[in-house]
Amino acid sequence: MPTIIKGDKVLVSGANGYIAMWVVRTLLERGYAVRGTVRSASKAKFMEAYFSALGYADKFESVIVDDIMKDGAFDEAVKGVDAIAHTASPFTGNVQTHDDLIKPAVKGTVGMLESALKHGTQVRRIVITSSGAAVISPLDTPTVFTEVDWNEKDPQSVKELGDKAPILPTGYRASKTLAEKAAWSFVEEHKAEIGWDISVINPPFVFGPAIHDFTTIASLNTSLQIWISTVTSSTPLPKEHLLYSESWVDVRDVALAHVLSLEKPDAGGERIIVSAGTWNWQEWIDTANLLENPLKTLPFYKGEPSLLEAGKVEYLISFNTEKEQRILGIKHHTKLETARDTLEDFAKRGW
Repeated sequence: MPTIIKGDKVLVSGANGYIAMWVVRTLLERGYAVRGTVRSASKAKFMEAYFSALGYADKFESVIVDDIMKDGAFDEAVKGVDAIAHTASPFTGNVQTHDDLIKPAVKGTVGMLESALKHGTQVRRIVITSSGAAVISPLDTPTVFTEVDWNEKDPQSVKELGDKAPILPTGYRASKTLAEKAAWSFVEEHKAEIGWDISVINPPFVFGPAIHDFTTIASLNTSLQIWISTVTSSTPLPKEHLLYSESWVDVRDVALAHVLSLEKPDAGGERIIVSAGTWNWQEWIDTANLLENPLKTLPFYKGEPSLLEAGKVEYLISFNTEKEQRILGIKHHTKLETARDTLEDFAKRGW
């Protein structure tokens, strides 16, 4: 299917988010025009000022979609765009029920596709931000996951246990699985009607410098908040925390993956895991300590480096990224690059 070319306009939903801001910036830097949806005028004002300062005032526009749960929420936003990056899926630590996570994720995703079907007459491709959480099923033994894997365990736990199932992480992971499955089901159901295809990006933990609107550690997105709090912890952390392991990717590489998935024909109809590799918290702590600390108020934590010297570190979750490399060919940032750039950004903010 034909994909986007320089000068085309791309709609980015939830455009003021951690990943989405980098998606917008990457699109602008590669010669596209962007329309971004935000939930309020204040968020729109921040984005317009940010991208205007970078010289993109004539290439970026914002529209307010105050509630992605409303029927037809994206009907106007999709008109006149050539592609869509759907990144909006509200998530905060203040959720009270599973539905607080699941309903916005599913309704927002399906709502975007419904609007594109009805009013996106120019749309040729839609890329959707999913998550590694939609891929992995929590296990007790080291496992390498691929795009054929689905997290069936957490949605089943929510279904069977109801309110007894933990909202975090169970409800969060379930929301990612159910939203992505709803997208693929919609495409299959309407394949005779749609003039576009979809790609889905599945990143694990996302770290790296933030360009969205925040002023304190408490106002950071969850993954970056945990990262800086661990690297600069002022109190000893338990061994279990230091050796907690997962996979990760730099936010700028995730953004690039979204854009490349809009550009490359072979990405159409594909679910693509985007990952730089495995990590544990002691590795991130050690990586930060290789750098000269640019922070004014936060000393680096040392952790327990000896935990990694035994050579018995176990990574329970890793991903096969053959498809990512074959279709997208991303050269990932290293841990050292990500740590350096993140810390230097925080230092510029006076931390």
